[in-house]
Amino acid sequence: MKIITAVSIILSNLFFAQIAVPDDFKKIPDILDSNDLLYPFIIPDKSYDYWRVLRNDPDPDKAIIYDSQMPESMTINDPAPDKGFFQKCLGNACFSYILACKNSHTLYFASERKLRDFIGTIDNLPEALLIAKTYGFSVDTSDPSASSYKIDDHYIYLYLSRPKNCTEVKGSYSLKINRKTGITESWSNGIYSLNKDCSTIKS
Repeated sequence: MKIITAVSIILSNLFFAQIAVPDDFKKIPDILDSNDLLYPFIIPDKSYDYWRVLRNDPDPDKAIIYDSQMPESMTINDPAPDKGFFQKCLGNACFSYILACKNSHTLYFASERKLRDFIGTIDNLPEALLIAKTYGFSVDTSDPSASSYKIDDHYIYLYLSRPKNCTEVKGSYSLKINRKTGITESWSNGIYSLNKDCSTIKS
């Protein structure tokens, strides 16, 4: 087993060393590796009187991640949802959700699919990164094969990261996002980062 693991590590190192990003791709700005800094760039697919992004934190001041301009006369008494998107733990401050108001009605967007619906047409790079994150991809600014992009009139192309079977084995993935429909295609480019403590490797 140790021999197989050692051979796998050697082969994986050889493989991810060959990952190359095309010259027409640009580096994703380092600041865009944070979900919280992507929300202000959202241009909702529909018109809302007001919307905000929150985390399930019992402290109201800590709960607000991003706030659009809320009318002074508006009050919201509806209970918060018990689930959301980007779940990272159990308990408080473990997920995010969007609250939107339209014609005095409160709407919640509390799942990855609902977040994609809220964004709708992909207007910019931060929106594309949020769409990608709903599918488990992330930006890793340490390597171009996990932090590059290209935009044209119809698609946004991304090189992003996603863990393999071990969280310390990082794979490079190419994504093609249709800006009009949000339909996302992805394929693996191989492993670009490997921790020797992982005992098994899968490409």
